[in-house]
Amino acid sequence: MFQIDGLQYCNWARHIFEQMREGRMDAVHATICYHETFRETAGNIATWNRLFEDHADLIMPGRFAEDVEKARASGRTAIFFGLQNCSAIEDDIGLVEVLYDLGVRFMQLTYNNQSLLGSGCYEPVDGGITRMGKEVIREMNRLGLVIDMSHSGERSTLEAIGHSTRPIVVSHANPNFWHPAPRNKSEKVLDALKESGGIIGLSLYPHHLKGGSNCTAADFARMAKQLADRIGAGQVAIGSDLCQDQPDSVVEWMRSGRWTKQGAAPGCAPTAVFPDQPEWFRDNRQFPGLRAHLRKAGFAPAEADGILGNNWYRFFAKSVEPARQRFTPHVDGR
Repeated sequence: MFQIDGLQYCNWARHIFEQMREGRMDAVHATICYHETFRETAGNIATWNRLFEDHADLIMPGRFAEDVEKARASGRTAIFFGLQNCSAIEDDIGLVEVLYDLGVRFMQLTYNNQSLLGSGCYEPVDGGITRMGKEVIREMNRLGLVIDMSHSGERSTLEAIGHSTRPIVVSHANPNFWHPAPRNKSEKVLDALKESGGIIGLSLYPHHLKGGSNCTAADFARMAKQLADRIGAGQVAIGSDLCQDQPDSVVEWMRSGRWTKQGAAPGCAPTAVFPDQPEWFRDNRQFPGLRAHLRKAGFAPAEADGILGNNWYRFFAKSVEPARQRFTPHVDGR
């Protein structure tokens, strides 16, 4: 069984990588962009390259499914890069391939706001996927860059599923039928995700949980079972949205970037602070403990293994392999 978390945004440091190893994490999808430009995102990648160098005994770059296997065999965690916004491509579709070549494997078409590609979940009007969005989806499909609609509006998410020739993901959200947060997904979206072969990573971030920080592991597991009964256990995973050790100042960056002076988004607390994590999931060392709760909720052993990582592994194997063909110069026997 592989253990894979489909989304984290921690204040990365050696002790967190050590906790990943204690929790036997084989791979983690790490956010490297919220509102950054291309140059700023490239700088974040450079920072990660230094982390890979300084902590080579604990982590390694993740690009393809085989890297998950290599990480496990070497006792390390594979880190897959993802963007929670399309800001890094600016208005240049050519930067999609550049970012893929730099190691990015996930990109949200929107964060909470309107982007050049689609509408975020906080926009009062969801205009759907834009003309540029359709072109970027086509380019992402060609490259094997996974489309993530975690922060997107309903119409934009459904249209992304319809336009994409590859399955998309919702890397970190929960069903709206369980907890009606703006970012949690409707049954219509969940059904479309099922039909298209997509995958949802269930979030452990308190704002997405019924009961917030007081949500119980048993209630979370029962929700996962109810969802799996609807869309299939093979399309459910974990995308914890763990933001361990981040200062509260980061919340304002996540929500507001540089686009406003007003602060909190509609429906959000005016004071931007991170909520307390549920006591049963404060860091990666507690990830394996989710299995017992899933089993108690009625999942078979293979289904629980899938949710904790095997489903992400199978998705990587199918969806991050490039469809493109690069030009290779012909050399006459030399």
